[in-house]
Amino acid sequence: MGRAWQDGAGTLHVPTGAVPLEIAASYRARTRGLLGRDGLDGALLLTPAGGVHTFRMRFPIDVAYLDRELTVLSVRTMRPGRLGLPRPRARHVLEAAAGAMAGWGVRRGVRLTVEPG
Repeated sequence: MGRAWQDGAGTLHVPTGAVPLEIAASYRARTRGLLGRDGLDGALLLTPAGGVHTFRMRFPIDVAYLDRELTVLSVRTMRPGRLGLPRPRARHVLEAAAGAMAGWGVRRGVRLTVEPG
């Protein structure tokens, strides 16, 4: 995509509409992620990222691995205390509350778009 991602808010466009998005592009923001939170309104995009963990998290999450064009490579639900294996070709990871992605129509092969700001 050639995009220079920056930390901040945005909108994630999914098959069912638009979802509030937080973008975590800096090392510090990616490392913090969802740690210490009790929930998430919308989704969190970690970029660049190829894998995630849920150690010290308080709730289960849906994780979508995305390629550089934001096409979904795979989606899985992770309980707290798990280590997700890095996915080949993954350049971004999208996180949301468990069950949210199915409701948004986010599944393998779907291409998402992000509107920063």
